[in-house]
Amino acid sequence: MDINRILIVDDAAFMRMMLKNILTKNGYEIVAEADNGAAAVGMYKSQKPDLVIMDITMPGMNGIDGLKAIRSADPNANVIMCSAMGQQAMVMEAIQAGAKDFIVKPFQQERILQAIERVQSRA
Repeated sequence: MDINRILIVDDAAFMRMMLKNILTKNGYEIVAEADNGAAAVGMYKSQKPDLVIMDITMPGMNGIDGLKAIRSADPNANVIMCSAMGQQAMVMEAIQAGAKDFIVKPFQQERILQAIERVQSRA
């Protein structure tokens, strides 16, 4: 499966912009952006992206609850979680809830692209 269409979820607009810049210049299409888990679930259902890159810590519905809701709507959903340093417990919870990979902030282009390739190779 090719991953082309991506949904970016982060409560910080500048983080979404950073991710969007990295992804678009590497040939990916950003189909939507959301600033919390609840919005992400709605966007996922309407846009059907190939991949979701979602922050763990957000107000309202956090990334782990968002991940669980997306995976219950689509068990084959590809979700990569983002976390700040020092959130190992939450990262483990995200992986157990079905996240395919995780990336640590601050974002490094190479690491983001590696994570996407890994998910694509397992899909």
